[in-house]
Amino acid sequence: MAEVKFTKQELRQQQIKLHQLQRYLPTLQLRKALLQAEVTNARTQHAELKQKQFDAWKTLSNAAPLLSLDPHLSLEKASTIAKIEKGSENIAGVEVPFLTSCSFETFDYNLYDTPPWVDAFVEELRLFHTLSVKLAFSDERLLVLERELREVYTRVNLFEKVLIPRCLKNIKAIKIFLGDLELAAIAQAKIAKTKIMNRKLEMAGTL
Repeated sequence: MAEVKFTKQELRQQQIKLHQLQRYLPTLQLRKALLQAEVTNARTQHAELKQKQFDAWKTLSNAAPLLSLDPHLSLEKASTIAKIEKGSENIAGVEVPFLTSCSFETFDYNLYDTPPWVDAFVEELRLFHTLSVKLAFSDERLLVLERELREVYTRVNLFEKVLIPRCLKNIKAIKIFLGDLELAAIAQAKIAKTKIMNRKLEMAGTL
């Protein structure tokens, strides 16, 4: 930290710095509040996705015995992801990713030779994998928002607990020092004036 100079110029610089800090702090506090709200929403959405994925897994597990009825049926291609498209959005000054679409490889099968439950199973299987991709994006989104929130929280604390109090302390110290100088100058001026008056009186008495 640079040493504070007890001068009028330093006082002015400290006052300007304090004004800048106090003007920028509300913006940081607003950003912190926005990020806190977004992190809360992201956590809620993440929990909902995990629950949906778990429900889909339960549905698949319950239907899994049906696969043994047709050992030649392969659903691997039905759940193979062909393309993932993503986008990004700006939230409180930070870019966060989101899933735009998730498409799967074409799964062709003979309607007459395939059991009727296959359609529903494939749909649930694809839902499970889509939710897995969404969760991956949700993890990244939450990670980015939480990291940004920590950084903004640190900056707000720095402003509130270090920079602004330090400026106020410096301004107070400089004002006290300059005030003392002014009082000392006034006292010296009075002493000098008294000496001059006394000298005049002495000179008048000798006449």
